[in-house]
Amino acid sequence: MDIKHFYIERGNGFPLILLHGNGGSSQYFRGQLDAFARAFHVYAIDTRGHGRTPRGRKPFTLTQFAEDLKDFMDIHHISKADILGFSDGGNIALIFAIRYPERVARLIVNGANISPSGIKRFSQLPVEIAYHMLKPVAGKIRIAHKFMELLSLMVNEPNITPEELGKIRAKTLVIAGTRDLIREQHTRLIAQSIPDARLVLLPGDHFIARKQRDRFNQVVLKFLLQKT
Repeated sequence: MDIKHFYIERGNGFPLILLHGNGGSSQYFRGQLDAFARAFHVYAIDTRGHGRTPRGRKPFTLTQFAEDLKDFMDIHHISKADILGFSDGGNIALIFAIRYPERVARLIVNGANISPSGIKRFSQLPVEIAYHMLKPVAGKIRIAHKFMELLSLMVNEPNITPEELGKIRAKTLVIAGTRDLIREQHTRLIAQSIPDARLVLLPGDHFIARKQRDRFNQVVLKFLLQKT
């Protein structure tokens, strides 16, 4: 592996891995760490090129991030885990659950999308404009290249089909805000495409885990702790 992940580790019990969104870090989950650590062994990871984890040399794609997650689990001897992903972290979690169904016990995706078209146009358009402005100079200016790569994750990815979602075998919770930047119809499509997935819409925007943390934590823990 060409990188070493920075991560925050709390608690004991069954592993629960937290994956942040585009341009973020493990600090996004500071309102969840203590609550979840009462029942789980929590790992909040900084994704490749985010937070305190180096960029490395491998491709800067969601698929590579999913492979990085597998490597992280292998290194830490985690054979199976519950996984909670927010935004791009949710997209990574979906890709991982499709590729490695045997490694996922329960899956929570918050504000995820399976294609760029799932993002509301008023949120997506500025991203596309910035991406195309940065692309011509990305090879010459390091900071432009960094931001171009981050924007590329939203402009060109993910590319997951509903049929692929049908391969997920983990018990799944799909959660989003009622005013999320992800189209509600798109969120419902994700939930409908995953066998027996549960859908919860909470009042709020894309950042309900941060802004409505008590309610968010309650819903997530109820799902994770319920008996099959």
